[in-house]
Amino acid sequence: MKKKDSLTNSDYNNNNFMATVSGIPVVDLSKFVDGDSAQQASFVQAIGKAFTEIGFVGVVNHGIPSDLVNKFYEEAETFFGLSTEIKRKYEIAGLAGQRGYTSFGKEHAKQSEVADLKEFFQIGQETPADHPLHANYHSNVEVAERSEFLKTGMELYRSFEKSGGALLEAIALFLGLDRDYFTSHITFGNSILRAIYYPPITHEPASAIRAEEHEDINLITLLVGASASGLQVQGVDKTEWIDVKATGDAIVINVGDMLQRLTNNYLKSTTHRVVNPPRELWHTPRMSIPFFLHPKGDMDLTCLESCVSEETPLAYENMTAGEYLDERLKEIGLKK
Repeated sequence: MKKKDSLTNSDYNNNNFMATVSGIPVVDLSKFVDGDSAQQASFVQAIGKAFTEIGFVGVVNHGIPSDLVNKFYEEAETFFGLSTEIKRKYEIAGLAGQRGYTSFGKEHAKQSEVADLKEFFQIGQETPADHPLHANYHSNVEVAERSEFLKTGMELYRSFEKSGGALLEAIALFLGLDRDYFTSHITFGNSILRAIYYPPITHEPASAIRAEEHEDINLITLLVGASASGLQVQGVDKTEWIDVKATGDAIVINVGDMLQRLTNNYLKSTTHRVVNPPRELWHTPRMSIPFFLHPKGDMDLTCLESCVSEETPLAYENMTAGEYLDERLKEIGLKK
């Protein structure tokens, strides 16, 4: 496939948002959260247009504190700098990679048998002890060597939840649903905060790249700008790869497979990947922090009636979010 630097769509250039993300449309979440009715309506249409066409959007003024992001980056960077022996103490059998550490070479794209060139640490939902879902979620993993790691991660997790909830309100309105359609599904939902570390490449990879082309499982993903370039999004016509790079405090949002299923492919869960740097930069590591916003496992992903027609017949069998998550975790090698 060819590769180009940005979308050439004049519609996306006719806005007043600060362009701190290259390659994809950019929207300003504050226009929806704090704006008047006209600004809110404009935001809803802008994010809807992006998600029906390319499946990705850059977001500025998203409400996630930059000092909190920086602190978690520092904690995660220090954790990944620990010895392999120490890190593997936090790789807990039976958790399917959903909590704690997953060592290098464990995860692969669903269509590939070759492992991605990465390791990661995951933090999940926490509920009060008397909450009905408390027994459904595994406990998070404390790192003795980094006492602030989990605490900082949970603070960032809650901030992502808040911003992600606002984005889903806008998506619900675009779909003609009640504004709070997703709210009950994502409150104490099965979301995951993942810190991913791509170590320096020390020898010729065995036909693998840092993250092979894939789609995300969840409703939407919120990605804090990575420490190095490499993210590429498949173009609309699927013949090219678009470089996506967030600068400053912008974040990147994309549609996940659950939202694509719910909307019968109206909103696009777009294929993306993380490519290796040029050989002269193989010594450069990369770290990124995605937040995979999941609903509770009992959410019904049956396609919305408004998204099914003679022109767009039903594309998916009925399934809950929990059933779909289990299926996908098996496909990518994290669950037996």
